[in-house]
Amino acid sequence: MYGRDPWGGPLEINAADSATDDDRSRNLNDLDRAALSRPLDETQQSWLLGPAEQKKKKKYVDLGCIIVSRKIFVWTVGSIVAAGLLVGLITLIVKTVPRHHHSHAPADNYTLALHKALMFFNGQRSGKLPKHNNVSWRGSSCLSDGKGKQGSFYKDLVGGYYDAGDAIKFHFPASFSMTMLSWSVIEYSAKYEAAGELNHVKELIKWGADYFLKTFNSSADTIDRIVAQVGSGDTSGGSTTPNDHYCWMRPEDIDYDRPVTECSSCSDLAAEMAAALASASIVFKDNKAYSQKLVHGAKTLFKFARDQRGRYSASGSEAAIFYNSTSYWDEFIWGGAWLYYATGNNSYLQLATMPGLAKHAGAFWGGPDYGVLSWDNKLAGAQLLLSRLRLFLSPGYPYEEILRTFHNQTSIIMCSYLPIFTKFNRTKGGLIELNHGRPQPLQYVVNAAFLATLFSDYLEAADTPGWYCGPNFYSTDVLRDFAKTQIDYILGKNPRKMSYIVGFGNHYPKHLHHRGASIPKNKIRYNCKGGWKWRDTSKPNPNTLVGAMVAGPDRHDGFHDVRTNYNYTEPTIAGNAGLVAALVALSGDKTTGIDKNTIFSAVPPMFPTPPPPPAPWKP
Repeated sequence: MYGRDPWGGPLEINAADSATDDDRSRNLNDLDRAALSRPLDETQQSWLLGPAEQKKKKKYVDLGCIIVSRKIFVWTVGSIVAAGLLVGLITLIVKTVPRHHHSHAPADNYTLALHKALMFFNGQRSGKLPKHNNVSWRGSSCLSDGKGKQGSFYKDLVGGYYDAGDAIKFHFPASFSMTMLSWSVIEYSAKYEAAGELNHVKELIKWGADYFLKTFNSSADTIDRIVAQVGSGDTSGGSTTPNDHYCWMRPEDIDYDRPVTECSSCSDLAAEMAAALASASIVFKDNKAYSQKLVHGAKTLFKFARDQRGRYSASGSEAAIFYNSTSYWDEFIWGGAWLYYATGNNSYLQLATMPGLAKHAGAFWGGPDYGVLSWDNKLAGAQLLLSRLRLFLSPGYPYEEILRTFHNQTSIIMCSYLPIFTKFNRTKGGLIELNHGRPQPLQYVVNAAFLATLFSDYLEAADTPGWYCGPNFYSTDVLRDFAKTQIDYILGKNPRKMSYIVGFGNHYPKHLHHRGASIPKNKIRYNCKGGWKWRDTSKPNPNTLVGAMVAGPDRHDGFHDVRTNYNYTEPTIAGNAGLVAALVALSGDKTTGIDKNTIFSAVPPMFPTPPPPPAPWKP
């Protein structure tokens, strides 16, 4: 048997090498004795490997220049080595252990703006304010709303949100606002969590949902009336009756009557309020008792909407002046979709996917406002919401045909947002004119930015890199870029270099059309007309309503920071809800994406219904 010599030659291993270790040791000792037959000097003796007589250890060590005790020397060297090892170990730990407090990148503009945009809702709260409301110049207000009417279906209407710069509570845009906030939480709870705002936004949603439960008999299964509005703002015909538009007063100082408007035929309002409660029930799904309470209220409202048809703003009501609803068909689809997600009940999905409803809602024709999501028309949002179902659950027959149509329509809407298409004009500064140059454009822009980002994230989550506009394929990044350019414009990247969100940046509107922000908190109670001097002064507002998004610039990128011109300087909760949704969608790390599953929590497993068999063949 041959091995390889490490120096290159063959190494033969023979039987002689099979000796035991003991044998080798004995042979070595014999060899040593032979070698020691002649006397060796001290140096030669030191080379020997055999056991030699051990000399007594020296007590001192000669270092050349000094002689030190061996014990001190050993202790000194050992201490130095131990200290070196300890320093090395500490250095290794410091370099390898992650330092979380240094690893966070600075917050992006969208996250910074998100903190402020949510604060706006704190400034719009009505009723008895919580101690932690964090808006120093606001206090509890309108604590008598809805009280004193004997035999009514409501006990009191304290709470909720003021709509804009006045103190009216319009339930139609308010419920849309809460639906938008809930939708954004359901999709982007991880991003809210990362921004430290999840508990805050959920608290804001609950404030709105709790109020809506007061506006009808929420414990009943069937109702015949709901409250549409609290307060009044009609000043037509030169009326001088004190109300929420004629007077310029802080909400805390209001002393005039605030009428309650009821309605018994208001499908649009009831279905929108049902959507708000149903979506909120998903947000609070971990609180089962509260979530079920919201679901029950949503079911009751939707049944009322379907049973007693009519527009809430019909028959010359005051709502027609401020928030006129054009139809209720879009709310039927929108409310039905949210109730399906909240309950998993197929009857709501069957309703939301009825071709007749879609036709009445305008899903199959493209008018000038087609694809524009707003407090009035939810069709674009409903189509995207149902496209989500097709992308992730694919329920198949009998829903597939209409869901495919909604998906295709959503794709077309997304194409219309892109600059390469000319469905909508743009200002020279790049702002898309979704309302065709009419005043107050920003509320529509933020909704579109949210839809575009959300559709982009849906496609990413479905492992789809983009979508088709005609024969051309576009990356999801194109949609996100569209959303960013529009929100960046609002944050200050515009010809005026002005932020349209109060408190964001260095240059923003200082004359907000807002009663509470424009009147100082100086312990003086200004009466109805006494506050007019604060309305008409050219001085900046004494109070800053942080996060308020104003109505916006005109079609020439012009903006007049004038308190009395509400078309430029008035904020609304509907506008800010869309802003919050768009900001959270764009904030943080893109890879975080959407929460694919939470919205389906109540939806049972999908087993597509097979199509009916063909008719029997007849010869």
